[in-house]
Amino acid sequence: MMISLSRQEIVRTAKLMVVKVGTNVLITKDGRLNEERIRQLISEICEIRKQGLSVILVSSGAVGTGMGYLNVKRRPTEHPKLQAMAAIGQCKLMQVYEEALSAHGVLAAQILLTAGDLSRRQRYLNVRNTFRTLLDYGVLPIVNENDTVSVEELNSTFGDNDRLSCLVANLFPEPLLVLLTDVDGLYDGNPAKASSRLVPVVDHWTSDLMEMVAEKKSNRSKGGMSSKLKAAQMTTASGGSVIIANGDNPTVLSEIYSGLETGTVFFPQKRLQARKRWLGFAVVPKGTLTVDDGAVNVLVHKGKSLLPIGVVHCNGKFEKGDVVSIIDRNHTEIARGLSNYSDRDVCLIRGRSSREIREILGQCPYEEVVHSDNMQVCVDRSRHVAS
Repeated sequence: MMISLSRQEIVRTAKLMVVKVGTNVLITKDGRLNEERIRQLISEICEIRKQGLSVILVSSGAVGTGMGYLNVKRRPTEHPKLQAMAAIGQCKLMQVYEEALSAHGVLAAQILLTAGDLSRRQRYLNVRNTFRTLLDYGVLPIVNENDTVSVEELNSTFGDNDRLSCLVANLFPEPLLVLLTDVDGLYDGNPAKASSRLVPVVDHWTSDLMEMVAEKKSNRSKGGMSSKLKAAQMTTASGGSVIIANGDNPTVLSEIYSGLETGTVFFPQKRLQARKRWLGFAVVPKGTLTVDDGAVNVLVHKGKSLLPIGVVHCNGKFEKGDVVSIIDRNHTEIARGLSNYSDRDVCLIRGRSSREIREILGQCPYEEVVHSDNMQVCVDRSRHVAS
């Protein structure tokens, strides 16, 4: 059920603001790092921190900055070139951030993450504890994907920093995630058309929201409005709030903090426990369980556990306690959860009743393959998973 709040209440009740700034905000049209814009952003962040609100900054721009220093006009597609430019750009980017923060007497801490850092439970908790400690020390954590070592084929990439910022925000209960881009927010059509109108509020999700998005190509960044919508959907499904606003506006963060109607605000839909936030959004599943239509119905609409009788196929290698993706016959992901059995045992008991487990395996430690307490139903059930 949607949680009813106003913009002012979102800011007033938030204990943490995660600000994600995109490459197109940080890089000038001629491909150079916009140092003046960075100083403006840092000045606003420092003023907000003085009011007692903790802030984490997720900053894109490493690859774009490296491209500028190397005078490369188009974003490379080869991994070694991308990683080399990220390595160059990240140093330059942090140098500018540190100089801007030093003028306010604030220390910066660089945190570079891969998807694997948040996928494994213990590392996830370690990352969360590191953030909490840095915030306790009054340090501004500046986060980026570790592009120099992330490899897409090994599931170590986030895909874009919109998803990364969502996962960072979801480390904490009821955060405010601010996504700064180069448009004013979500429009009901192509922002370049005069007939399109800004959508000021999204208080619930509908199937046509993604259809409103018109992607804009960029030579220096890889995120777009669709990735911001997905990040907003995941964050609000976990109890957080999201504002998408124009990062070219020099007072955008001050306006947001004041509760002004800036950009598009997405209100929280429900609140999830920390463990469920990790299960649903941060972890990379080790395998997949295909279930029948009856199981889909009881999992999605009744909040029940997954029994072996509902499993029709098992794919991947996993052990008891590993996270698995639960998909329907169309390979659409409907949930994620901790498996009570290994892939070998699931293959033996799939399609059978719970009372047959002991006869087949010689023991019956669990009647469920995945218990509802250890499962999170996906907010976006349009995502297809390869079989």
